[in-house]
Amino acid sequence: MLEEVERWLSTRSWSANDRPLHQILAAKQRTGQTVSVVLPALNEEATVGDIASVIRHDLMRQVPLVDELVVVDSGSTDRTSEVAAAAGARVVHRDAILPRLPAVPGKGEVLWRSLLVTRGDIVCFVDADLKDFSSDFVSGIVGPLLTDPGVDLVKAMYDRPLGGAAGQGGRVTELMARPLLNMHWPQLAGFVQPLGGEYAARRSLLEQLPFPVGYGVELGMLVDALHLAGLDALAQVDVGVRKHRHQDGQALGRMAAAIYRTAQLRLARGHLIRPSLTQFERGTDGFEPRTYSVDTEERPPMVDIAEYQARQAA
Repeated sequence: MLEEVERWLSTRSWSANDRPLHQILAAKQRTGQTVSVVLPALNEEATVGDIASVIRHDLMRQVPLVDELVVVDSGSTDRTSEVAAAAGARVVHRDAILPRLPAVPGKGEVLWRSLLVTRGDIVCFVDADLKDFSSDFVSGIVGPLLTDPGVDLVKAMYDRPLGGAAGQGGRVTELMARPLLNMHWPQLAGFVQPLGGEYAARRSLLEQLPFPVGYGVELGMLVDALHLAGLDALAQVDVGVRKHRHQDGQALGRMAAAIYRTAQLRLARGHLIRPSLTQFERGTDGFEPRTYSVDTEERPPMVDIAEYQARQAA
């Protein structure tokens, strides 16, 4: 490991317990910064309501840490929107944000558009499929941004149990993202969960970043933030255990392909030879190929969008 990374691990890796809530709240009051929490959601009616309820109760009613809670529905066919609204979140449909630009499927697309419907100086993203959710996931990663002006982006780190076995989650992280980062961006080798969906950042950073529209958004954001802000502006906080819905192997393969493409673009901005991935499923006549397109589109920095510029000037 690079000496720089070892130093970073000792100075920019914390536990959620390192910053008590009263300390975080005092810093928020002193600096006057506001906090938005965004839950990107697609067919998450089973979990989104519990997450929104915990945030509302713990961090909006009991203490004034979170100023707005927004669920961006990216086309759910279940009751995600109704459940989220009943839990106290403001629900916005992806297609209603920046309607002049047709939306494309993908998590990164939703996160990018969320910048237009939130106001917080700090934006905190939380996946909507978490189980046994704790508000430490929010306060833990928002805390360093409120207390340390030198920090611009904070990722959550945690154990990811898989099938009852501790630490067996994060398969795409271990098989794709971590090797890529260690080989090509070794300064980022200290991140425990580089692909984790729980992270917070200053709006002033997020609005300058391009957003890969699909699963590559987390890796792309981390790499771009490193180049834009430097390693010491990045941090991570241990929030315990993350329980969520695991995807099957083929879905993970498509995720890995999108992440590899995101890395490829940042390495060379080269020509994409074949923007697709073929996988195999056993059918009645043997193995049958299924070909899926790989996310290749990226949204430009939000600060370049006319509607965002007009809102900021208002």
